[in-house]
Amino acid sequence: MSDHRDGLDRRHFLLGAVGVGAGAMLTACTGNSKKAASATTSAAAGASGGGGGGANDAPGKTITIGFSSPAADHGWTGAIAKNATAEAGKYSDVKLEAVQATNDVAAQIAAIQTLINKKVDVIVMLPYDGKQLTPVALQATQAGIPVVNLDRVFDTPRASRVWIGGDNYGMGVSAGQYIGSTLKKKGVSSPIIGEIAGIDSLPLTQQRSQGFKDALSEFGFKVGPRQAAQFTVESGQSVAASMLQATPKFDAIWNHDDDQGVGVLAAIKQANRSEFFMVGGAGSANAMREIKADSGVLKATVLYPPTMANSAIKLARLIAHNKGFSDLAQQEVPASITLFSATVDKTNVDQYLPQGFES
Repeated sequence: MSDHRDGLDRRHFLLGAVGVGAGAMLTACTGNSKKAASATTSAAAGASGGGGGGANDAPGKTITIGFSSPAADHGWTGAIAKNATAEAGKYSDVKLEAVQATNDVAAQIAAIQTLINKKVDVIVMLPYDGKQLTPVALQATQAGIPVVNLDRVFDTPRASRVWIGGDNYGMGVSAGQYIGSTLKKKGVSSPIIGEIAGIDSLPLTQQRSQGFKDALSEFGFKVGPRQAAQFTVESGQSVAASMLQATPKFDAIWNHDDDQGVGVLAAIKQANRSEFFMVGGAGSANAMREIKADSGVLKATVLYPPTMANSAIKLARLIAHNKGFSDLAQQEVPASITLFSATVDKTNVDQYLPQGFES
């Protein structure tokens, strides 16, 4: 999930694991910048204190959770708000106080201050810009309101009780491992592997690309033609068309974002190219349906799940009730949770499809 422009995350502006991904429409599968994790888990389900049912799910005192996120101008960010609302609705002891979604930093700061003045019990916040929202998050913390920092990282860990988000480097690793192992099985020795990245100035894009490069190197492969897009359908189509025209043959392509991938696939079909296979990123429902149909070049996608919002609500509830994960020895919720970037292909797509977001 990383930064937005310099803070815009993939879902920062755009920007896992078991959870299942504007100015120029930055998308959102993202976090602000990689945050050192005090605790890491590959299972978002653990936040339920036993995965659904169990003592932690039993009704307790009624608590109010404040919620704030950027505008739903991208499939991933839209799913974040939808998932948070749906998760809160599962609990009879949770009242969700959601403020209006916005891509205006000043407006989001004002909205958070409103939640502070209302003295909500916990705040769950996906900041439009982690750096710029850090001061108001600190205000909440200093007012005795725990903050669950969702994906786009604040400038200091002091601004939040817990951070939960995706693994951008891990996305690249998962994509590289899938492509590398597939090509090895095919006996391809010197493959031409393309990469259609997101916004290159964003740390999240840089992390994804580094993970991809590192994973491919384990197979003795390297990234071939690489171009950056803007996490939008239009830019994906334009960049893919240019890359395909310049390179007559590919063995594989990794596209960082499934929303952007709508345009990428359109360009591929328009160019009538099918000699390679493609891996997507984030885990959109349309990408998964394409994978399930198995009728085109898209064969897999690596997750950056918006279901992290469900887990953020679970975490907020546990914190307000002074509880921890029932399957951990510690009595408190961890300080940091990084979701695993699972790979979805035709062998497991039915498992993940219900959690895919609509582009």
